[in-house]
Amino acid sequence: MTKNRYSHGPITDVSTTDMRCYKDPAAPVASTANVAAGATVGFRVDPNIFHPGPLLFYMAKVPSGKTAANFEGDGGAVWFKIWENRPTITSTSITWPSGQTTVSVTIPRCIPNGQYLLRVEHIALHSASSTNGAQLYLACGQINVTGGGSKAGAPLVAFPGAYKASDPGLLINIYWPVPTSYTNPGPPVFTC
Repeated sequence: MTKNRYSHGPITDVSTTDMRCYKDPAAPVASTANVAAGATVGFRVDPNIFHPGPLLFYMAKVPSGKTAANFEGDGGAVWFKIWENRPTITSTSITWPSGQTTVSVTIPRCIPNGQYLLRVEHIALHSASSTNGAQLYLACGQINVTGGGSKAGAPLVAFPGAYKASDPGLLINIYWPVPTSYTNPGPPVFTC
């Protein structure tokens, strides 16, 4: 469970350790789901995604000696991006898909078997024209990948550390003048 499960409040400081999973330390330990490489995994969104901004998914391989239940996504650069969406840009607007009550991602077929944290993140940009105005909503799930390959996820980044408050994908006025391009924060998407 996330710290904001009752308040629905965002993270606005990208330098906090909450950027890993926004986990509530008092929450009970969640179970770890078995997921075949290449399968689709979904998250329920409450109430829905209604702010403009991108959706991104990351994974972190659980290190030896840990389990997904006791791994915090710490230890330096352990996260790799597996998917991100892009906006539709016209001369009059920049828009992202919205209204979603569930979001899903396909687990890469080539990653090694084992336990991972799967992190979903929505970056709300409606107030991002000032520093720390972007609002990040995120959560993690615990998965055990089966039937995978041998290609390790890369490039790896750390949370906090992968984003800076001044990144163009976090510090942007999406209203006026209408941006002609948008770059998601973080590393490029890992490909098999």
